[in-house]
Amino acid sequence: MPDLSQWLTERLAEVDAANLRRTLRVLESPQQPVVWHQGQELINFSSNDYLGLATQAAVKQAALAAIETWGVGSGASRLISGTQSPHDQLEQELAAFKETDAALVFSTGFAAAMGTIPAMVGAGDVVILDKLSHACLVDGARMSGAVIRVFPHNNLDRLNDHLRWARSKFPNGNILVVTESVFSMDGDRAPLREIVGLKNQFGAWLLLDEAHATGVIGEQGRGAAFDAGVADQVDLHMGTLGKALGSSGGYICGSRKLIDWLINRARSFIFSTAPSASTASAASAALNVIQSADGDVLRGLLWEHIRRISPNAESAIVPVLIGDEGDAMKAAERLFEAGIWVPAVRFPTVPRGRARLRISLSAAHASDQLDRLIAGLAN
Repeated sequence: MPDLSQWLTERLAEVDAANLRRTLRVLESPQQPVVWHQGQELINFSSNDYLGLATQAAVKQAALAAIETWGVGSGASRLISGTQSPHDQLEQELAAFKETDAALVFSTGFAAAMGTIPAMVGAGDVVILDKLSHACLVDGARMSGAVIRVFPHNNLDRLNDHLRWARSKFPNGNILVVTESVFSMDGDRAPLREIVGLKNQFGAWLLLDEAHATGVIGEQGRGAAFDAGVADQVDLHMGTLGKALGSSGGYICGSRKLIDWLINRARSFIFSTAPSASTASAASAALNVIQSADGDVLRGLLWEHIRRISPNAESAIVPVLIGDEGDAMKAAERLFEAGIWVPAVRFPTVPRGRARLRISLSAAHASDQLDRLIAGLAN
């Protein structure tokens, strides 16, 4: 058996040689358009806080008030004694927001996927994923034990082929189509009307991850499914509380029977300590902002920023494709030295040779900060 320290040294050397080493950068400030790292001021284009709600006064006040009332920790899993009134309130509000019967909140978006997909499919069933689906969706599919088929990104012909194969091969099995509505590394959207038409044709279910669309796209920020007019035909609405809602956690919205089933079968829900009441209360406050006139103003400002940086962008995510991992790291470092934080995204987050800078825009960015970004990218 190899010495552990030697084995780790060799593996990390391989990571370094491939320009794939990751390190943690500790911030000395809140998550805002300007952050501080090791005494350096940086304009922050790395955050998914699309509407600037992570530090919005009403959201912070809701969290503080919840701590005063409920304390810091929930003390137990949701099924033991961890479910508190703010959890129940948030779930009712999420269900109303997504126009479904019920909702269930998880500790993270990753946990939502890891608990939900294996609860819906298993041996004798099929999961069909878009190739660029987020890692949590891929890992949830792997955990399920179902047969997995992957179609090239947004390729409807291949999705049709996989659905036809799955229905003929497993005539009595469950078929679950899984995709994001806005893809986290490319910022483009799924063709939802066509995907819904295909899943209906073959009697499949659709799990739609709206992590990067909720709060940003559609009337009152309800998501891309509403924008496309197919929300009522999505079987499982998935999303996060940690991006446009400025808090943390994940959720599934759907029928009352679906949520009852997940309460009884989603292992990441059953066996996890409940999120704190303060994060649930913060998310509730953010959800209220998102649906208000102030939310409309923030979305309008965000889309002005998006159009300025990339006129054809479909979301608040703007990738700058570079290709080579080393070159992407150098480009990100040049921007960092100029006081602009844009992360370099590399394998395994994206395929090898497809490294890029990933720009995330927020309604909270100022015009001069966008000027700095434009100038930095031009150098």
